[in-house]
Amino acid sequence: MSPLPAVATFMFHEVTDDPTSSGFQRPGAIAYKHGTSAFTEHLTAIAAGPVSPTLVTGIDLAVPGRHVLLTFDDGGVSALTAAAMLEERGWKGHFFIVTDRIGTRGFLSADQLQRLRRAGHTIGSHSHSHPSIFRELPVARMVEEWRGSSDLLAQLLGEPCLSASVPGGDISRRVLESAGAAGLRYLFTSEPWLAPRRVDGCWALGRFSVKVSTPPENVRALAQFQGWTNALIRRRMKVLATRALPPLYRLYIRARTRERTPS
Repeated sequence: MSPLPAVATFMFHEVTDDPTSSGFQRPGAIAYKHGTSAFTEHLTAIAAGPVSPTLVTGIDLAVPGRHVLLTFDDGGVSALTAAAMLEERGWKGHFFIVTDRIGTRGFLSADQLQRLRRAGHTIGSHSHSHPSIFRELPVARMVEEWRGSSDLLAQLLGEPCLSASVPGGDISRRVLESAGAAGLRYLFTSEPWLAPRRVDGCWALGRFSVKVSTPPENVRALAQFQGWTNALIRRRMKVLATRALPPLYRLYIRARTRERTPS
């Protein structure tokens, strides 16, 4: 048996039947805006697995075992809908917040964040300003993004912010090291691996990104701890392609992250 637990973490973003009402209004965000029906199907697939979702803070990452975690990036106001749907099943989630968007159109307010925390969900950082290609920042800027966001959340919630997720999903060794330097205890990536990794005092955890188009049967298999190796291979092939042609990748990201004003 592996000396570390297998942690199957699923990454979601928005859960809303009106995509223009919540979160980033960017071309790249559309694929991650679940309607409530599609989200229900994915939750049902996860529920068919052998273990129910829990919180990372309730896991001893030095002890073998199987665990499932649910995370939600960006901090769109639809987090309230997602949280309510989890609570109907007796589940809790991790909500990662872009803190310079708090209280702006389509994003959670300070009061709403406090409401989520009182309900037992975990609130973490998704950086302060959500840089488009996080791995290209200087390390000092990465640490600044983590610390500024974590400090603001700590002030709002009255407790330390210990967890974060990487904006955009791009990671490198420096990205992982920056989380530990900023005092974070848990960093969620977009790399679909099961075994947590310890980097400079911070646990790095993998995640599978669930898109609206992801077949529920794929999610069901992953919730049963099957198919993670293939998912990681596909992710790594995509990453290699983006790093082979950096200028084209930057143009692609610029187009995908251009904000649109809802009509």
